Amino acid sequence: MRPEPHFAWKQCLVIRNDVKMSCGKKCAQIAHAAVSAFERADKEVRRNWLSEGQKKVVLKVEGERALFELKTIAEQAGIAAAIITDAGMTEIPPGTVTALGLGPAKSEELDRITGGLSLL
Repeated sequence: MRPEPHFAWKQCLVIRNDVKMSCGKKCAQIAHAAVSAFERADKEVRRNWLSEGQKKVVLKVEGERALFELKTIAEQAGIAAAIITDAGMTEIPPGTVTALGLGPAKSEELDRITGGLSLL
């Protein structure tokens, strides 16, 4: 049995659990968050994360305010962060804040910010 790999880098993707969305819609919003946060990250951080296997963790919160609080904390720590606002073309009203992408960043830094959140 191979030992579990250690990932020094990861990305945390956070979805609002209080907004009624289909599974597919949630997946799309999380994908937007992943790409948007990645684009904001430092080039060296992106390279490290990509070379290690691109670990991602998907978490949930109960409300818009929680997303903005996490974003603020992450940005103060120097971690790339991206809030996702839906265009409203399918399931939810336009302008609905749905998700947050954090990182990639050092795993332990993200754990300090998101460690209390539940997995989706």
